[in-house]
Amino acid sequence: MTYHPKSDFMRVMMERGFLADCTDYQGLDDALIDGVVPTYIGYDATAKSLHVGHLLNIMMLRWLQKTGHKPITLMGGGTTKVGDPSFRADERPLLTPAQIDDNIDGMKQVFAKYLTYGDGATDAIMLNNAEWLDQLNYLDFLRDIGRHFSVNRMLSFESVKSRLDREQSLSFLEFNYMILQAYDFLELNRRYECLLQMGGSDQWGNIVNGIDLTRRVLDHEIYGLTSPLLTTSDGKKMGKSQGGAMWLNADMLSPYEFWQFWRNTTDADVGRFLKLYTELPVEECMRLGALEGSEINDAKIVLANEVTTLCHGAEAAAAAEATAREVFEKGGVGDDLPTVALSHDEVGEGISIVQLIVRTGLAKTGKEAKRLIAENGARIDDAPLTDAGLMIDAAALAQPIKLSAGKKRHALVKLG
Repeated sequence: MTYHPKSDFMRVMMERGFLADCTDYQGLDDALIDGVVPTYIGYDATAKSLHVGHLLNIMMLRWLQKTGHKPITLMGGGTTKVGDPSFRADERPLLTPAQIDDNIDGMKQVFAKYLTYGDGATDAIMLNNAEWLDQLNYLDFLRDIGRHFSVNRMLSFESVKSRLDREQSLSFLEFNYMILQAYDFLELNRRYECLLQMGGSDQWGNIVNGIDLTRRVLDHEIYGLTSPLLTTSDGKKMGKSQGGAMWLNADMLSPYEFWQFWRNTTDADVGRFLKLYTELPVEECMRLGALEGSEINDAKIVLANEVTTLCHGAEAAAAAEATAREVFEKGGVGDDLPTVALSHDEVGEGISIVQLIVRTGLAKTGKEAKRLIAENGARIDDAPLTDAGLMIDAAALAQPIKLSAGKKRHALVKLG
């Protein structure tokens, strides 16, 4: 549909490619013009850091605040105890309360870089749904909230249906997740006058449930807005790489590796990613994305610098670019390369090159490392590595060894 928004926030969402769907375009647009709209996105505490896959909706909250509204980052201290079954083939492993709290502490570090928290009208607030979910009385909850949910309708949601169609077990614990998420929206509306929930398009069913429940219980009008589920142009899920998840916390992924992830963006994705992950004007994003030949590499450096500056600061971005130039243009080693330090005991009489490639994360398995060598994709100190049986001893590690997989992925190995 073609909708011409009046509010700054909806205009940004549509122009920059953030908007997949909305429960009521006109109603939400009017609310955004009328005053400050408190808006939440929920984050289950399943890891110590958020990753690049979360960055799209963190940027949505950032734009929300920049256009004069109030972001609520809701940590799922309660819902993480259940686990979101949406589009998963299996049940999430259950975490202890201590693990959940530890994960929330790690995740908080990221939000502070993108949002301004405080007591002002448009300052962000961080909440934890354990605050109300932990206190629930099961029988009261069933009577007051459960009666508003139709099992027939819940079974029709794509996230549940896809699991059942594949004849994969869906536990009663997980089936309750969507009721708890709906209840979150109700509580946030009741306690904080929250009017909008945002999330990826896989959350559409959960968001609609919350809107229906709030309408039935409180007779309040609230809204939902979803973002597209992002894949790269080659069909991969955004935020995943050969080395695993692209974490946003520097202690789980170095700023250099984070910068490198964006520098390695496929040509076809550059313009789209500039609009979504940076604050450069839309026209500039489109101009950079349309560059061709070697010039598109300049656009990728702009993308990497802008995204890394937001997440890790301008100094980290500049250091990452300098390291990349040293490594790629001068064949140097660079200070910020991922480094594996081995003890003398680990090296012993010698350690195989295949093991070293796996240890550095340049390959996931020995088989993958051997294939990399066989296909001439591996280098040692910038020279082709052809011998999969090569053993490295302590003497060879007197100076750090640089290992490379292809042209863009590098790591150092040294004696610790």
